[in-house]
Amino acid sequence: IRRPRTRQLKSVGSGFVLHPAGYIVTNAHVVARTVERNVIFDNQREYDAQVIAMDREQDLAVLKIDVPQKLKPIRLGQSSDLMIGETVIAIGNPLGYQHTVTAGVVSALDRRIESGDEVLFDGLIQTDAPINPGNSGGPLLNVVGELIGITTAIRPDAQNIGFAIPVDRLRELLPAMLDVERRYRIRTGMRLDNLGQAKVQWVQVGGPAEVAGIQVGDVITQMDLQPVGGPIDYHIALLGRQPGDRIALALNRNGRRSNATLVLAKRPPPDGAALLKRKFGIEAEPMTAKMASAMGMRQSGWLIVTRGEADRGDRQLHIERGDVIVQIGRYQPTNLEHVGELLDPVRPGQKAAFTVLRVKGNRMYRLTVNLPAR
Repeated sequence: IRRPRTRQLKSVGSGFVLHPAGYIVTNAHVVARTVERNVIFDNQREYDAQVIAMDREQDLAVLKIDVPQKLKPIRLGQSSDLMIGETVIAIGNPLGYQHTVTAGVVSALDRRIESGDEVLFDGLIQTDAPINPGNSGGPLLNVVGELIGITTAIRPDAQNIGFAIPVDRLRELLPAMLDVERRYRIRTGMRLDNLGQAKVQWVQVGGPAEVAGIQVGDVITQMDLQPVGGPIDYHIALLGRQPGDRIALALNRNGRRSNATLVLAKRPPPDGAALLKRKFGIEAEPMTAKMASAMGMRQSGWLIVTRGEADRGDRQLHIERGDVIVQIGRYQPTNLEHVGELLDPVRPGQKAAFTVLRVKGNRMYRLTVNLPAR
C-alpha cells in the first residue's frame, strides 16, 4: 500500500514597506492562492502578515505585520513624468534569490497585457530591467530611490520584457484599499479628491471637519507638522489614529495659510451579524482557535457559516453551513463588527464577493461567490 504524499507549496514574491507601522504592498496574485503569509526582511526577521485589502483587477494587495519598532517606508515618486529611456532599478526575490538588484531603462509606457487568468491590465510601464518569477510585487525605482512602479508581470517567452504598475495608480487606489475610517472606527467628516493635492471635496454638516473650521476647497499641506503632498499622505497619516485624537492641520485656503485642529469622532460599528442575515440570508459566528485546529487551519478569527443560503434550498449560491468566510470583497473580515463595516454600504441588488474555504473530506477548496444583496 502506497501512502499518499503531501507537499507544502510556497509562493515567493516581493514587496515594500508603505508605512512605519508595518503596512506592506505587494501584488494580489502573490498572496491570492495562499492561506498563510509571511514577510521576511533582509535581516532574516520573519513576521506573520494579515491581508488588509486585495484588488485582483489591479493586482495590488496591502498587508499588515505587527513589528516592535517602526519600519522605514519607501519614498513614493511619480509616474506621470516618466520618460522612455529613463534609468530604473528593480529590487526583488527572483527565483528565491532574496534582495536581488537589477537595472535597466523604461522601454515603453501605457502598455496593455492580458494575464493567464484572462485579467486585462493596462497603463503599465514596460522595462528591460531583468526581472523573473519572484520579483512580483517588488519596487521599481528611479535613480533617486523613489518608487515609480510595482513589478507585476513578465513575458516568459522573451528576455528582459517586464511590466510594472505605475505608482500613480497605487496613489489612486490606496485610499479605498486602506479604508482608514472604517478600519479604526474614526470619523473625520470630510472627503478628499483622490488625485493631485489633498484638496477637500466634501464636508459633513456638523461633522468634525466643519467643527474644526475646514471648508470645501481647502488644501491640506501638513498634518502634525508632517508634509502632505497628496491624498495618499493624508490617508497614511490617519493610520493607527483613535477616536478623540487631535490632529493639527495646516491648510492652504485660496493661497493663504490657515490652521485647524481636527478632533476625530468615533464611528459606531453596524451590526455585522444582522446585516449578513438580512442582506444575504447567511448566519455566521467567529471561528475559535479550537474550531480552526479541528479544520486544519492555523488562523482563527475568520467566520464560520452556521446557516447559509444553500441550506434553504438554493444550491446555486454555494454558501453552505461549515464554510469559512475568509474575504468579503477586497478585505479579510476579522470579526462581526468588521463584517458590518463591509456590508453596511451594500445596497439592495448590489453584489458582494464572498471568498470561502470549504473542507470536503481531507481536501480544502477556496471558492469566491458573488451574492446579490436583498
